[in-house]
Amino acid sequence: MKLIKEIYPYIIILLVVILIRTFLVTPIKVHGTSMYNTLEGDEIMLLWKIGEIERYDIVVAKTSNDTLIKRVYAFPGETIECKDGKIYINDEMKEDQYAFGKTDDFAKVTLKENEYFLMGDNRLVSLDSRKIGPIKKENIEGKTSFIIFPFGKIGNVD
Repeated sequence: MKLIKEIYPYIIILLVVILIRTFLVTPIKVHGTSMYNTLEGDEIMLLWKIGEIERYDIVVAKTSNDTLIKRVYAFPGETIECKDGKIYINDEMKEDQYAFGKTDDFAKVTLKENEYFLMGDNRLVSLDSRKIGPIKKENIEGKTSFIIFPFGKIGNVD
């Protein structure tokens, strides 16, 4: 009985940590340079598993082969295309302030009810919706915008 009383607080702490990591926030490591100039790779960020996704948020998505960190460009029901290096969403040209490198043209894509169009900032090397297609909502694990490591880069990113 005495042993149970002694380890009880540690069990509670362990359960709280597991619940937080499972449902609220967890660390995620950036691999590669597909989000360069915003992210250089090897950063550790906080992945928030709750909250609404907004245009240009950085999200983490699972595919059959990989975990991607990309930026949201288009939402369910919208159309997106690139003509002459310019992004059009619902036939309206959008300022593409995050693109690093030229965006190659791609044909108009109409997103279904639960699909999002994601692109990496480093357009020349990014494997994203331009090549693998739209990402389903259930494959988006959450959004991220806060670097926790390296310590010299701690803080929010756009």
